[in-house]
Amino acid sequence: MEEQENTGYDSTKKSTEDSAENIEQQAKQAANEFKEGWNQATNTQENKKVLAGILGIVLGCFGVHKFILGYTQEGIIQIVITIVTCGIGSIIGLIEGIIYLTKSDEEFYQTYQVGKKGWF
Repeated sequence: MEEQENTGYDSTKKSTEDSAENIEQQAKQAANEFKEGWNQATNTQENKKVLAGILGIVLGCFGVHKFILGYTQEGIIQIVITIVTCGIGSIIGLIEGIIYLTKSDEEFYQTYQVGKKGWF
């Protein structure tokens, strides 16, 4: 009788150990996935590539694309350049809009939103 009770205890203990090992493996796998993808642009709302690119082409003379990306100082400089050059400086916004749209999503995110590169 004592032997039967021991056998039941051993199988329960083995089952619990297997479950613990399984949970540990799942936790390690989840941690690895998080570590690999923590800095990737996964949220499409945060990646403002298309919006900044189109506004750079259409309203680049006013520096709107700079303000969208959070570059207030550069946006003001863009407005001043446009006024001082009688509108010729607006070509900068056009060029930047094209550059924004030709970059990959990840490259744009890393360069302009993470790296905070203000010009070109």
